[in-house]
Amino acid sequence: MNQLIIMSIIIFIIMMILIILSMIISKKMYYDREKNSSFECGFNPNSHARIPFSMHFFIISILFLIFDIEITILLPFFLTLKICNLLNYMMIFYLFMLILILSIFHEWNQNVLKWKI
Repeated sequence: MNQLIIMSIIIFIIMMILIILSMIISKKMYYDREKNSSFECGFNPNSHARIPFSMHFFIISILFLIFDIEITILLPFFLTLKICNLLNYMMIFYLFMLILILSIFHEWNQNVLKWKI
């Protein structure tokens, strides 16, 4: 029990020495208000909350998330190929790919993927 207390004290002392040493050696000598403020998606957190937001950017980001999740769903397909029935496996895989392709064509038809400057 005494060894545990002694080791805890030694670890605490080493930790405090490292923290103080990093504060002394740190390159950041001055604190700027802009550098210390939070940065969230290019918006100033101190400004008005109801500023206009690009709906096109929002839709593109949601589409990216959806297709990113679908890619993560596709990856285990290849790992489970050995243990699944090939016919069922291929039907599910082609159905999933068909849904992906049809959704891309639908988004393209709705001009969602067209970048406007």
